[in-house]
Amino acid sequence: MDLRAVRYEVAGAVATVTLDRPHRLNAWTGRMHAEYRWCLAAAEGDPAVRVVVVTGAGRGFCAGADATALEKHVEAGGYDDGLREAPATPGYGVRPEFDHAFAFHFGMATPVIAAVNGPAAGIGLVLACFCDLRFAAAGAKLTTSAPRLGLPAEYGLSWVLPRLVGTGHAVDLLLSSRVVLAEEAATMGLVNKVLPPDELLPFVYDYAGRLASEVSPAAVRETKRQIELIDRMMGEPDYAEGVRAFVDKRPPRFPDPSPG
Repeated sequence: MDLRAVRYEVAGAVATVTLDRPHRLNAWTGRMHAEYRWCLAAAEGDPAVRVVVVTGAGRGFCAGADATALEKHVEAGGYDDGLREAPATPGYGVRPEFDHAFAFHFGMATPVIAAVNGPAAGIGLVLACFCDLRFAAAGAKLTTSAPRLGLPAEYGLSWVLPRLVGTGHAVDLLLSSRVVLAEEAATMGLVNKVLPPDELLPFVYDYAGRLASEVSPAAVRETKRQIELIDRMMGEPDYAEGVRAFVDKRPPRFPDPSPG
């Protein structure tokens, strides 16, 4: 693919995807969306790549949807991503609910780390939330944005955010659209660690390098699947019975498994 809005580089076992519209704080466009998915599909299909790092060029991570694109949506009376061909589908086919615009990250076997080097707003925050890990530069601003545009939470943010920070924090961020700095985001669990801006990428690459060289790729793949499995099984009857038994201080009475 002819990459114009994203850069893709591989060094050793680590691939870097850089959102590359620094003059617009890497604001998201349909082309960026298509290129981003192509890059992750390339990384997922490359047996030499064991970790992906996602970051932004210049002083921003991703400031949300490009304002020009938003104006065009208003004129058109609806959303038009501008894509005329179906984008790549990394991570698809694992679970139906992951076969969507950003949830596909959870279906990938390759871990994806967000290096949030600056503002992450709207769809930029969505992207960071669907990565497996998030490290942020001190002072980076994060916001959901959508309610201030008269929209509900976008691209599954209302699904993923409570899983990261809990319902209380998620409702606060989703309803208010307030800006939180990376330091507050870390206290919520929204980011894993905050670092001085000049230390962010060196730290992330060191972390990614250790993940790529010291951890079994098969173990990483199965751990990601296990996390997904836990999420699903918490909605099943056995989990409900297990919790009731624990509260009642009695042995659980699990039903016999269905044949086959």
